[in-house]
Amino acid sequence: MSDILSDLDLGDASPSDPVREIQAGLKKVLPKRFYKQASVIPAADGGFAVALDGKPVRTPSRQELAVADADLAAALAAEWEAQTDKIDPATMPLTRMINTAIDAVSTAQEAVFEDILRYAGSDLLCYRADGPEALVAREAEHWDPHLDWAASQGARLVLAEGIIHVEQPAEAIRAIAVLLRRYAKPLQLTALHTITTITGSLVLALALAEGKAEPAEIWAAAHVDEDFNISQWGEDHEAAARRAKRLIDFEAAALILSACKT
Repeated sequence: MSDILSDLDLGDASPSDPVREIQAGLKKVLPKRFYKQASVIPAADGGFAVALDGKPVRTPSRQELAVADADLAAALAAEWEAQTDKIDPATMPLTRMINTAIDAVSTAQEAVFEDILRYAGSDLLCYRADGPEALVAREAEHWDPHLDWAASQGARLVLAEGIIHVEQPAEAIRAIAVLLRRYAKPLQLTALHTITTITGSLVLALALAEGKAEPAEIWAAAHVDEDFNISQWGEDHEAAARRAKRLIDFEAAALILSACKT
């Protein structure tokens, strides 16, 4: 069958971002839904593939859209089944990420690893507010346990007030790299890249991957400052809409990480 998503806009891309390169494209008219049913079938090389009316879905590079975990495959098929009269990739985060893992990350794993690791040098959790006291306390409550965990793994990061860059110890970066190396599968790297870029924190992404916190805790930690500002000044509707879209991708990435543990 034709590669449906190869002709669709899969999101903004930057030449310096190896995870997003496969998602480049111009805004195009969304195609009509042409199939009656999405299902899961055995993949040709093992695992589970998504099929539309019994025919396997192909990635933009013509590879089978398949994963190793049956529950993840079911969630992937559910995205296709949920499409109405149009096929909208914006509502299909699992499909976008798995396409990316299969077509792009699988051939650029070291570049993606390095791209993720760069966040260790400017992790969100290291940059603290100098006031008001309520925000300082809230940051400490949500962030210190994750930094303490990282320190227990040999990654003792340096904190700073404000936004002035602080150089992190080389041994801390090496310790984080060791943790990150545990997630060598293209799908794991894709999910970690997504969570790290959304939260601004590799420590939070690794804490989630290592099972040290639930997704809701990680999401709350990543939005401490934003939530504090909302509590003081109210919520901006456009910002809320952007946050809702990020949450969809975050939850899909968290599901992928959970599935890859089994």
